[in-house]
Amino acid sequence: MDEGFQFIDIVLFAMIAAFLILRLRNVLGRHKDHGRPQNDPFSPDSHASDPKVQDPNAPNDDNVVQLPDHSNGEQQGDDSQPVEEPAQTSPLDAGFAQIKAMDGSFDAPEFIAGARGAFEMIVEAFAKGDRDSLQALVNAEVYSNFVTAIAAREANNETLENTLIRLVSNEPIEAYVENTTGLITVKIISEQVNVTRSADGEVVDGNANQISEITDIWTFARDLSSRNPNWELVATRSLD
Repeated sequence: MDEGFQFIDIVLFAMIAAFLILRLRNVLGRHKDHGRPQNDPFSPDSHASDPKVQDPNAPNDDNVVQLPDHSNGEQQGDDSQPVEEPAQTSPLDAGFAQIKAMDGSFDAPEFIAGARGAFEMIVEAFAKGDRDSLQALVNAEVYSNFVTAIAAREANNETLENTLIRLVSNEPIEAYVENTTGLITVKIISEQVNVTRSADGEVVDGNANQISEITDIWTFARDLSSRNPNWELVATRSLD
């Protein structure tokens, strides 16, 4: 009979012990995480779900000052478009435009090519004393100056030998309209060999073995109201 009571006491004590262990475990669990699931502190998302934990590298909104957006050169709230500066027109282009306005057939590149050809023909005609060719290419004043120089050579029985080696550059530097006359000035740089010989062939001026670089400033003109499309040489000067 005593053995039966001892067995019942053992079972009862075991049940009480189990109940106490279960209660103790629940209490310890609450003190550890206050009833919330425990997060991994090394997980990238461990602090993302907790609004009370902030990233030390995250910007502090309290210290951020918003600056106005100046992107594209405009201030916020300004719907106006940026004003484009008008393209600057050079005096030379303005002069070409004036000539074009009075003569719709005028073409600047074509004129520059024509000035190059005229230069070569005039230099050759002057060296040969070809008055007819000169008269067709230059005005009366320039023709008179050329003919005077040719006549002086002939009076001294001298000849001019000219060799145009190459045209270095042929650049327009001025263009304008005066009344109905268009005028264009061209700077021409060339390499030439010029030798003046006496009647017996001796060198009077120049050097047959020397190439000289010569810079000429020539002005061409044309009456833009005329049907004659030809330009003529009206002024010459040299920087050499």
